Amino acid sequence: MIDEHDPEVSKFGVAELNEAVTACRLCPRLVDWREQTASEKRAAFRDEDYWGKPVPSFGPADARILVVGLAPAAHGANRTGRMFTGDRSGDWLYRAIWQAGLANQAESRSADDSLELRGARITSVVRCAPPANKPTVDERNRCLPYFRRELELLTKLRVIVCLGSFAWENCARELGVRPRPKFAHGLEHTVDGLTLVCSYHPSQRNTFTGLLTEEMLARIFRRAAELAG
Repeated sequence: MIDEHDPEVSKFGVAELNEAVTACRLCPRLVDWREQTASEKRAAFRDEDYWGKPVPSFGPADARILVVGLAPAAHGANRTGRMFTGDRSGDWLYRAIWQAGLANQAESRSADDSLELRGARITSVVRCAPPANKPTVDERNRCLPYFRRELELLTKLRVIVCLGSFAWENCARELGVRPRPKFAHGLEHTVDGLTLVCSYHPSQRNTFTGLLTEEMLARIFRRAAELAG
């Protein structure tokens, strides 16, 4: 756990936590991968400067809704420096968030655009882009204390939207959900005053096959907004 490496994490405020995330180099494989990706780039983005670092959370610290994904995408958030920005998954996510009245615009292209979230915050369990979108258990464990501290800091939090089974399993574990229901789209579970709402991840594998439609995702965020008041 990260507390063994840096006991100060448990004392960080929101700004300090984001700074610590951005500077983290605890996982050699992920450091190599994110920096290699940022150096080699994708042809479509060859003229852009990649972020190439761990990606901090995005959104207000008084958020009532926390959106949790797996990890940054290699050519999405690892490029832009903002969670779920710059790829098709993010396009779907931000449209749904906007439709629920939780953002001032329907898309996010870069970390310096004019997007503002309203009552919502976006993060991921693992903060570095992993090869094949598959972090190891050790890599996840080194990152989890950042997530744990964030949950402590978000004192107005009422709803957590878990994008995919990985987010659900880790959120449920951190919050002590026992017994743990099997992941399902639309699943809701309340623990200690927090309601966890599950959604299929808006990955291309799910959206291209029709497992997740835009209306299904929009309903999840309308429900989250309703639960959050």
